[in-house]
Amino acid sequence: MSAPKPEEKLVPLTADELQKMLDRSPFIAFLGLKVTEADPANERLTMTCAMRPEFERGAGTGQWHGGPLAAIIDTVGDYALIMALRRGLPTINFRVDYLRPAIKTGLVITATVRRAGKSVGVVDVDVFNDQKALLAVGRATYSTLPT
Repeated sequence: MSAPKPEEKLVPLTADELQKMLDRSPFIAFLGLKVTEADPANERLTMTCAMRPEFERGAGTGQWHGGPLAAIIDTVGDYALIMALRRGLPTINFRVDYLRPAIKTGLVITATVRRAGKSVGVVDVDVFNDQKALLAVGRATYSTLPT
């Protein structure tokens, strides 16, 4: 996709368009992320993710390993910016604070864009369990420079 001219206003991607992009990546498709709300006006994106045995910290425990949680935070944060910019963006850096274990639960992940600058975007990501308890928070920066 070519970069838009400065006078062109990009139309944000819809939830369906975002889902199609997610599903084209083998790794992201393996995660099983599902877009539940795309809100470009508030620069917010919400997805869900079901637990699967491959995500367990220990076999049979039902406890999420931190690695898949981190990958989910990075991905949902990235797609919150992709929604507006309509193209993939490389991660510069991200951090995760794990607040409580995620055990025998699906996840609800909400990403909010804090800044979508000309060179860097910053996104905050909250991860909740099925009971709406906050499990983890993340903050990520992505390069928004045109390729």
